[in-house]
Amino acid sequence: MADFDINAIVRDLHAARRQWRQAHRPSGEVRGIEFPSRDALAGIVAQLKGVLFPLRLGPPDLREESEDFHVAHALDTALHALLRQVRIELRYSAALRHLTDTDIEQQALDATRAFGAALPGIRILLDSDVIAAYQGDPAARSVDEVLLCYPGILAMIHHRLAHHLYGLGLPLLARIVAELAHGETGIDIHPGATIGAGFFIDHGTGVVIGETAVIGQRVRLYQTVTLGAKRFPENADGTLQKGLPRHPVVEDDVVIYAGATLLGRITVGKGAVIGGNVWLTHDVPPGAHVAQAASREDCPGLPGEPA
Repeated sequence: MADFDINAIVRDLHAARRQWRQAHRPSGEVRGIEFPSRDALAGIVAQLKGVLFPLRLGPPDLREESEDFHVAHALDTALHALLRQVRIELRYSAALRHLTDTDIEQQALDATRAFGAALPGIRILLDSDVIAAYQGDPAARSVDEVLLCYPGILAMIHHRLAHHLYGLGLPLLARIVAELAHGETGIDIHPGATIGAGFFIDHGTGVVIGETAVIGQRVRLYQTVTLGAKRFPENADGTLQKGLPRHPVVEDDVVIYAGATLLGRITVGKGAVIGGNVWLTHDVPPGAHVAQAASREDCPGLPGEPA
């Protein structure tokens, strides 16, 4: 049998952890604090998908006559599991800010109840996203195919859930939910981004949408589009300023084709079309068509639909 120097490895890992904690632990942070669980949140989101779309994303043997029973049971299980994760994040936040945890239980319960109450509205938003994908892609044969197969829809299910958690003051839970979809789809949407109804990401891989981006209704993006920041202002001590509006505002009915990069707090006006591989750092008026200079010379008009 092979022999490994386990004790030495354990000792060196302990030293590495200690070095990290001494360098990065805020002064006075409570030791041994519990962190939210990615695995637990993955299970919660899986249950919530079945709550939102029981006959498509729920158990394979579910029938319509037992839908409500399944939804009630799965929702109760998911919300109790979520409540535990909410408590953990609130305790973590309280420790970092040196606050007492007297009101954490009530705050956790209120936040989880508010999240549960928001699920019907989230379902309606997701329905609009599914319809937008079906109507916007000639290859889509049914709304069921869109819901079951399209990575953009999976990313939006996670985003709609994560964005609500973010709005309830639970940014760590929200970020974990968002990153679960990012890892599976290659679509990176910060949970702080505000996205209107009828949003469609076609193909999806490589799309990046930043924290302060604001996207209107019926907007369509293609793969490798970036809605990013142009610069990062610093505080006097050299650290980055947090929370400043630094990502684009995209108004209603805009189409942004593959590979386009939009940077900074610019506004793309209603109905504008941004061509593929465009690098954009200035405002675009409503209804404008922006394309690469070479494309404009070779092929006047709009860029063609991607395959």
